Amino acid sequence: MIRVTRIHYARSARQLELEFADGLEGALGAEFLRVHSPSAEVRGHGPGQAVLVSGKRNVEVLDVRPVGHYAIQLVFDDGHDSGIYTWQYLRELVSEHTALWQQYLDKLQKAGQSREPDVQVLQFDP
Repeated sequence: MIRVTRIHYARSARQLELEFADGLEGALGAEFLRVHSPSAEVRGHGPGQAVLVSGKRNVEVLDVRPVGHYAIQLVFDDGHDSGIYTWQYLRELVSEHTALWQQYLDKLQKAGQSREPDVQVLQFDP
């Protein structure tokens, strides 16, 4: 069973700092957590239904709420609060952070989207 031994949200850095009982530790940015939300709104209800979330560079976590002894619920300042982040999912996000972040950036670029809020990226051939 995966156990979290420390959770701290550093508001100034906008990072959730995590330590696990097995020694793994890391920090996940609010933007990263928002775009990787385990909610159905982001992941969909089945294969191929995931939504690419863009424009969240400046998002912040307003509240971290415990969910039993197995997860937390994050409340973001853009109103998103439906994701339940289990210890296992958070551990995966920490251990795969670099690859997941690069995949996200690649998807944004391919879709012509931006991390910046309210920015529309237009691509055309002159």
